[in-house]
Amino acid sequence: MLKIGAVQLDAPVVQAALSGYSDLAMRRMARRHGAAFALNEVVLDKLVLTPGKGRRGIFNVPEDDHPVGGQIMGAEPEQFARAADLMVSGGYDTIDINFGCPVRKVLGRRRGGFLLSRPDTALEMVKRVVEMVAGRVPVSIKMRRGMDDSYESERGFFRILDGTIGLGIAAVTVHGRTVRQRYVGPSDWSFLARVKRHVGELTILGSGDLFCAEDAVRMMRETGVDGVSLARGCIGNPWIFNETRALLAGKPVPPPPSVAEQGRTILEHYELADRLYGDKKTPRVMRKFGIRYARLHPCYVQVRDAFVKASSCEEWHEVIRRWYDPERGWPPVTRRTSRPDLIAAGARTQAADCSATG
Repeated sequence: MLKIGAVQLDAPVVQAALSGYSDLAMRRMARRHGAAFALNEVVLDKLVLTPGKGRRGIFNVPEDDHPVGGQIMGAEPEQFARAADLMVSGGYDTIDINFGCPVRKVLGRRRGGFLLSRPDTALEMVKRVVEMVAGRVPVSIKMRRGMDDSYESERGFFRILDGTIGLGIAAVTVHGRTVRQRYVGPSDWSFLARVKRHVGELTILGSGDLFCAEDAVRMMRETGVDGVSLARGCIGNPWIFNETRALLAGKPVPPPPSVAEQGRTILEHYELADRLYGDKKTPRVMRKFGIRYARLHPCYVQVRDAFVKASSCEEWHEVIRRWYDPERGWPPVTRRTSRPDLIAAGARTQAADCSATG
């Protein structure tokens, strides 16, 4: 079980806010495969406040998309609070404040992870949001462990953490890398353990280096965090949610999805995306998902390349017909490991088998 304020979840496994990925179609796929909670991709406060097509997409929260979190990023406290108010009115079950994005363009505009270097501004943002939301939904924050490895950066992290607890936040997601690290080098899980000991009963979600169910369970056991926020590890791999649930329940991890099951899931995802974007845009939107789904296929390189080249609905379906045909004698499917770099290495060893199959 997991609590984010008044929001009660039946498993401590959630889908993170993933910029460019966690749209309604991805969230639906995650839920169908065991995600207890999903966040929309991070949105700029000014986009929430500006009427138009972009805002209409943000407020597309149907009945089957609950519980859902809305994550916001910005630089100006008053504008940020007004955006949070609109997202609550638009149907989001929680509001999450992004103090963790490490993208250079975001940092240059004093948003996301930049605010870890400005504790006063970060705390003013949280204060304004909590006051504006006024208890209608829980408010949480997403943080990295600091701008860098300096003592001053760590002190700023804990100043923000303690201050937001005093303001009444319901949960904190902590990524074990610094902003300067971006996605390079290991996530420091020992820091997550320190944070959990520091806050006591407050809900802490851990993030960073979670690429398989074993990673998720190991993080919870080693650090004491209350749940895990799956990010890159769940893109093109919705099965990770039910796999993690099985391990947490003391059951064996289910076998990896067969090639045929992968194909059915990808088609389902494509159809959900098509309802959102239409025939012209969907192939472009789904290309990045196809590349990620391909990592589970025993012929990774060839399938990845096929998805990259598919530029129409017809070409997409041809990739599925050719590379996910249940009647073909595919090499064995193996589960993802906690080392993404091993996927490509393993794919090279299977290239000869797949060239004959394809």
